[in-house]
Amino acid sequence: MPVQLFTPEGMLPNAPYHHVAMATGSRFVYVAGQVAHMEDGSPIPSDLAGQVSQAFRNVARGLAGAGAGFSDVVRLTFYVTDWQTDKIGEFMAGAQAVAEEIGLPSPLPPSSLIEVVQLYEPGVLVEIEATAVLD
Repeated sequence: MPVQLFTPEGMLPNAPYHHVAMATGSRFVYVAGQVAHMEDGSPIPSDLAGQVSQAFRNVARGLAGAGAGFSDVVRLTFYVTDWQTDKIGEFMAGAQAVAEEIGLPSPLPPSSLIEVVQLYEPGVLVEIEATAVLD
């Protein structure tokens, strides 16, 4: 397996993500920031959990297009508007709602969550980027 995820002793315990990823491989996959656009063009969900779920589905679609999956991901970056720590439950509920469907591991790969003032389109609450490594 080209990707190993782990958390060394002494790092923040009980985080919903691993702190470190080690990878060997020769092909890198970079999935551009994905938002909750719906495949059929219907309106995006208005709630954070719904948007997280759909954005993860779109990331999964991008990974699959490159022959990758979440087991190959070494890094996730989340951009979230109007972030407050009490939103973590709703955020994680969105991830958990699609975890089995898309093969999302728990804990997640190394991740960063960054608050932004706004994303490129009104109503978009979250954008997810992924980096993966393949043999």
